[in-house]
Amino acid sequence: MTERITVDRDGGVLLIGLNRPEKRNAADYLLLQELAAAYGELDRDTELRAGFVFAHGEHFTAGLDLADVGPRIGPEGLRIEQEGGLDPWQVSGRRLTKPVVIAVQGTCLTLGIELILASDIAVAAESTRFGQIEVARGILPFGGATIRFPRAVGWGNAMRWILTGDPFDATEAHRIGLVQEVVPDGAQYDRGLELARRIAVQAPLAVQAALANARLAVREGDSAAEAALQPELVRLAASEDARIGLEAFLARTAADFVGR
Repeated sequence: MTERITVDRDGGVLLIGLNRPEKRNAADYLLLQELAAAYGELDRDTELRAGFVFAHGEHFTAGLDLADVGPRIGPEGLRIEQEGGLDPWQVSGRRLTKPVVIAVQGTCLTLGIELILASDIAVAAESTRFGQIEVARGILPFGGATIRFPRAVGWGNAMRWILTGDPFDATEAHRIGLVQEVVPDGAQYDRGLELARRIAVQAPLAVQAALANARLAVREGDSAAEAALQPELVRLAASEDARIGLEAFLARTAADFVGR
């Protein structure tokens, strides 16, 4: 049995690859568990500054392998996190503290869209086909689409695709803001990794603070985020990275941040 998820390192970037190409990367229970373990590693390891999620093969994902996963949905739903793992869709009460860039291609259905919505920057190959098709299978999206899709693209745009289950293309995904860039087929991996690397060379404490404050505004409102700004500024200004950043600015050199 091959690993369902590949995990590699590129400097401060954790490369997380869906690796079930013979099934169009349909997610069985083992893939879900391994993906949660990879997200846990990303969150836990202080040397890692960003994640990059991609898929091996022609397709990002065909969605859930319902034949395998369906029977595992118990009275309390579906739980995939083992010790040290973190729900990649972050609908279990715990949030990832580091940014994630995602690159998709081919077929990107259901949980694939929800992975995009739980990530921070998404790149799509121009021939990618999307679908939030749970209603055609008798269930609802349970990885966050009902929460994040309307917020990300607007109510009508989200309901158009959630409630019909119709497929849509990369042009539409970009128009509504589901993905941030559309690139020629085959270029999505390199472009996504390039963006993840750009994030990884910035001051990690500052990146994580900016991400956390933006999420705070979404989850608890502007007032909560505004109240946190000055205390966070004071904390970051006293960091070693702030000193490194200032010295690099004055010397007109690239900063080499240390995460302290």
